[in-house]
Amino acid sequence: MNTFNVKSLARYLGRDARDIEKLASQGRIPGQRINGDWRFHSAEVHHWLEREIPLYSDSQLGHFERTLKESVDHSAEDSIVSQILQLNTIAIPLEGRTLPSVLRSLVELANANWQVFDPSRVFDAVRERESLHSTALAGGVALPHPGSRLTSDLGESILAFGRTNTGIPFANGQMVDLFFLILARDQRTHIQTLARLSRMIQREDFLPTLRQVVDATEALEFIQQVESDVIEQDAKSKTASS
Repeated sequence: MNTFNVKSLARYLGRDARDIEKLASQGRIPGQRINGDWRFHSAEVHHWLEREIPLYSDSQLGHFERTLKESVDHSAEDSIVSQILQLNTIAIPLEGRTLPSVLRSLVELANANWQVFDPSRVFDAVRERESLHSTALAGGVALPHPGSRLTSDLGESILAFGRTNTGIPFANGQMVDLFFLILARDQRTHIQTLARLSRMIQREDFLPTLRQVVDATEALEFIQQVESDVIEQDAKSKTASS
């Protein structure tokens, strides 16, 4: 879908259509009025979502994930993070003392299985996206990614995780030592991964534990367990509400 109207965007985001109208009128969602009706370009909506999703509460993120699965792809993988994160795309420690060097190390890490066909182009895309709007979040974690999906440059969607020995300064003033690089072949996988990671990051023990794990194996097992807990929580909530 290249464009949304108010109803289709409300359904996609799991929001009331009146809320969408209000947000659009206030300029808080990028859209254009055409013959009196709002139209929202999907690329602009997804760029907006990239900034909004990390600010959502756990309940909002859970609702968004369910809506995304129901409205876009019923067969979407529940354990999206565990599906695209592999042992050899985790580095503890991650090499790099500056933001560009860390981003380059992350791209190299993501290419452990030779599924990044043009690492230089992917690095440039990730760095350009970071220069436009920082992906660093409170708590010393960042979720760098390209500004658009580089389908022709990736054999498969990839998630890489690294922890640096010291904090790396970002443009928004945050110091970051935990990095999740998201390289998705399609928009649905990108948004789903971003939403799931945002939920996991909100867990009180998630970031502190990632700073304590001793190696990639321990990190992977912990990340998989946290995602499993999120999925189990959703299943219980769905059962309780039915």
